[in-house]
Amino acid sequence: MHASSPLGVAAGVAALATSATPCVRYPFPSPHVSPTCSGQTMLNAKQPHTAACGLTRGRCRPGRQSLIVRNALAVDLTAFLKKLCKPSPATHDASYAKKIMADEAQYVLQTYARAPLVLSHGLGSKVWDTEGREYIDFAAGIAVNALGHSDPRWASALVEQADKLAHTSNLYHTAPQVELAKRLVTNSFADKTFFCNTGTEANEAAIKFARKWARAGIDPYDPSATAPHELVSFTSCFHGRTMGALALTYKEQYRTPFLPMMPGCQLATYNDLESAAKVIVKGKTAAVFVEPVQGEGGVTPATAAFLKGLRKLCDEAGALLVYDEVQCGLGRTGKLWGHELYGVEPDMMTLAKPLAGGLPVGAVLLKQHVADVMKPGDHGSTFAGNPLVCHTACTVFDVIADPSFLRSVNAKGERLRAALRRTMGNNPHVKEVRGVGLLVGVQLDMQAGGVVNAARDMGILAITAGKGDVIRLVPPLVITDAEIDTGAEVLGKALTKVAPA
Repeated sequence: MHASSPLGVAAGVAALATSATPCVRYPFPSPHVSPTCSGQTMLNAKQPHTAACGLTRGRCRPGRQSLIVRNALAVDLTAFLKKLCKPSPATHDASYAKKIMADEAQYVLQTYARAPLVLSHGLGSKVWDTEGREYIDFAAGIAVNALGHSDPRWASALVEQADKLAHTSNLYHTAPQVELAKRLVTNSFADKTFFCNTGTEANEAAIKFARKWARAGIDPYDPSATAPHELVSFTSCFHGRTMGALALTYKEQYRTPFLPMMPGCQLATYNDLESAAKVIVKGKTAAVFVEPVQGEGGVTPATAAFLKGLRKLCDEAGALLVYDEVQCGLGRTGKLWGHELYGVEPDMMTLAKPLAGGLPVGAVLLKQHVADVMKPGDHGSTFAGNPLVCHTACTVFDVIADPSFLRSVNAKGERLRAALRRTMGNNPHVKEVRGVGLLVGVQLDMQAGGVVNAARDMGILAITAGKGDVIRLVPPLVITDAEIDTGAEVLGKALTKVAPA
């Protein structure tokens, strides 16, 4: 069924009408709004929370003012229907896609092993290729398109800001950057936000912040002065491909061609406190980087005991605890932040993928004691925090932070895992279906690439993780129950085709 068909229009309207956020006018109350907090309808209104507020996240503390984010975004129904009904991009025969792929090979640096298809457009959790084939997208741009494709709220915010001001650099103040920072700080453990453009940039910034924080008490500009500088990360972790983040990343095939790595990095075993205790050393360790739920490494959640133990080890060693929530943060786990599953706060947290719903953005959230060591000129970025991205990200944040939206992610995740166990669990090659929220992995005892390829031929886009033996599913957070059920059925058939029971 194509988006431009009458059935496509009906299905699109029905999906929005039956979703956690109703059609035409979308109510997105802040998680900080409660019956005892006034000023709910005022954008950027500030109101102290009362003892009866019931806030379970972040900043409701005596004397602390909390941001009340906008509680509604209006969508023009006529414009939305026009979008659904407008002619879709023309389809082409196979020769067109072959020409695009040939030109890509000629003109684009070959650092990606792309699937042999050319995507043309998308709507919700579906995308179409240039030959008109339809796919349910369980990859979501690698956990980026949290609101799916062409979400009208996202598109409206993007166009609204593009018509005003897109970029200024950080030489000047802009309101959208401040509004996004307020949202992030008032809904988290943090006191300050630093903006960048990607997840690896966020981790690079966190490395610099940790190194300078560890030099507190000495002259940071004295090259002869010594201070704790080592960084700890864990097996199967992924923190990025730029040189600092790469030094923390586990996979040897990512690292070896670019040796030597940045010195001072130690590796411990994920979910193993005894291993961590051996490398977190007072006077040596500046920071510990850990993903509350590993994505690229195989969709492996941390245990509560592990994160609580890391917090204790860091406190005893005088080191910072840094959470990399580039993939598991902002609603993916069914919590606003992945670490809320465990109740253990970090000193810093890195974010990126879903924050602007498809536009490039990254962020580091940090506590005041870390922020205090950073001065103007210590770090920066030309493009970071530009008004176009930040205004759009405010809309994405307001949608996802709605408690009812987060509950829907939890329910969808449970449905997906149950459906996968039903359709794949009887195959002896399936060792485990695991994950939290809509970050789900199917662990196989064989390479998963063949199953992913077969599923793509049947209309499902998925990706791999771990050692290539995990099917990773990170669909848009707005995926429907029907799409979840279809995806699980197709993946079961794909596995049977590739590896019969």
